[in-house]
Parts: sequence; structure tokens; C-alpha cells
Amino acid sequence: MEIMDQIKKGTTTVGLICDDSVVLASEKRATMGSFIASKAARKIYQVSDRIGMTTAGIVGDAQALVRIMSVESRLYKIRREEPMTVRAMATLLSNVMSGQRFYPYIVQLLIGGIDRSGAHIFSIDPFGGNTEEKEIAATGSGSPIAYGVLEDRYSKDISLEKGITLAIQALHSAMKRDSASGEEMEVVVITKKKYGELSEERVKKLRGSFN
Repeated sequence: MEIMDQIKKGTTTVGLICDDSVVLASEKRATMGSFIASKAARKIYQVSDRIGMTTAGIVGDAQALVRIMSVESRLYKIRREEPMTVRAMATLLSNVMSGQRFYPYIVQLLIGGIDRSGAHIFSIDPFGGNTEEKEIAATGSGSPIAYGVLEDRYSKDISLEKGITLAIQALHSAMKRDSASGEEMEVVVITKKKYGELSEERVKKLRGSFN
């Protein structure tokens, strides 16, 4: 546990369901203890046509899991001639991580996306614990602050535009108080029609309203 504490990385990622869509957001700071190792770290990855994964934790572990899930998703689609569901993706990822209990992946992940049954977000812990989050989710060292904003402002009937703004506001608040979270933001929106990333200009404009 002492070794895990020494190598643990801080970050903040959030996810929420709104208007039959999924919004995933993260800041871009990567730390090694008190040292800022990167100011442009990627923390949201597309692992299927309509599924994204946010990562908090050891960068190498996260990237290895992204590669595994991307390959498994493509193989599934080839064999079954249909895309993997979000639940199936989360279950498979949970099984992969559970199989490494003695040498665990030091990560905390969100899997979010759209499938034939609608929008879904799952939270997965380092030992493979798999929880479906019905509305909102946050991971990383800044997650307690992000949750405070999300739980205060989120409603089940929130529109997609307001959901995007709320995700950015939650991240912005976490970045102001958590030293391991900072720099720029990346925001991904997943709808039935597409998987898309918001432009830097739009993110900066929305973020500017909270300064």
C-alpha cells in the first residue's frame, strides 16, 4: 500500500448523462507527487464507436487497458457483426482488472457511451469493482470537489448544452482546489449519432464564464 501511495497520480474526470447523451470531461495535468509531469496529458479515450473511457491513475496502466479494450471491441464487432454494449465493455474491463488483483492496475476508470438500450456510465475501481452510475460520476483526487458541484446542479431533465456547461463547471471548481488537477480541459460528447470532442475554443469560452 505504501508503494501504491507513492506512485498514485492525481487528476479529475467527470461523466454525466443528459438528454440521452453522455458527457465525459477531464483536465490535462499529470503529476508525479508534487511535480507536474505534463500539462497536456490525454485522459479520455475512444474505445468503440460510441463508447469512451476516462482515466485517473498510472498513465502506463491506463494506456495498456485502453489498448486491450480497443482491440477487444473491434474483435467483438467482427465476430458478432454488432458493436459491444456499454455494459459488456464495463464487465469485460472489470474482469480484466479483477484478474490482476495481486498486481493491480493502479487506475480508476469511467466507461460511458450509447448503445441500443440508451446512455450508460460505469465506474470501475482498481480491483475490478463495477458500478453503474445512473446520473453523474467523478474520479480522481479532485472528485470530492467535482461531486459537490454535480450533485448541487444536476437534474434528470438537464439538457445536453447545460450538461456540458455543468461538467466544465465541476472540473473548474476541482482545479481551483486540487493541486493535482489543472491546465486545460478536454470534453467529449457522445450521442446516438456520433462521438465528438468539443473544440478548445468552445471549452475556453464556457470555462471563462466561471472565472
